[in-house]
Amino acid sequence: MSTAAEEQVLVIPTSEFHAIGHFQGFSPDVDAYLPALFESNSLSYRPRSEMEQDPSYKQLIPYVLFRYTDDSGNKLLFQYTRGGGQGETRLHAKRSVGIGGHISTEDAAAGTTQDVYREGLLRELGEEVVIETAFTEKQVGLINDDETPVGKVHLGVVHLFDVEHPNVHPREDEILNAYFLPVDEILSQLDEFESWSQIVVKALFG
Repeated sequence: MSTAAEEQVLVIPTSEFHAIGHFQGFSPDVDAYLPALFESNSLSYRPRSEMEQDPSYKQLIPYVLFRYTDDSGNKLLFQYTRGGGQGETRLHAKRSVGIGGHISTEDAAAGTTQDVYREGLLRELGEEVVIETAFTEKQVGLINDDETPVGKVHLGVVHLFDVEHPNVHPREDEILNAYFLPVDEILSQLDEFESWSQIVVKALFG
């Protein structure tokens, strides 16, 4: 049962996503998807508890990877284990390379959908991590995973932050065992990671 205080999250009908072009896994085709998604008249805010169980909608989720390249050219990614208090219970105890979360009505005052999305991305980052280094940023693709219950109701937008120094630290107690790990080691331990992390690490670094 929804209450007035329940979080309202930004969603798009799954049929609209399919109309642009359905894919399973990772798509690097940001330009084909994001303008169409952000300009859609079918975007809406709906109760999160309902949306978590309704695969006829996709919740839009920014998913941020932090990459550090050391002096020898080795690439490392920020990774962590999800604690029991984080919002999505189905991902507890899974390892992850992604920081991010839902866009909600608290971001909605920002203006256009693109501005609202950006506001939500920055809010989620500010809630979850402290970034004490310069970085460059780019959107590198989307994740869709219809093979898991969590994936069926979410659509990820992948952002790659290249950091000058490996100074990214958890702000939330539920982000456990967080540190930068060489990509090769992550690839060798991939079955310990949530499906989105597996998909994006294979696509970008596999």
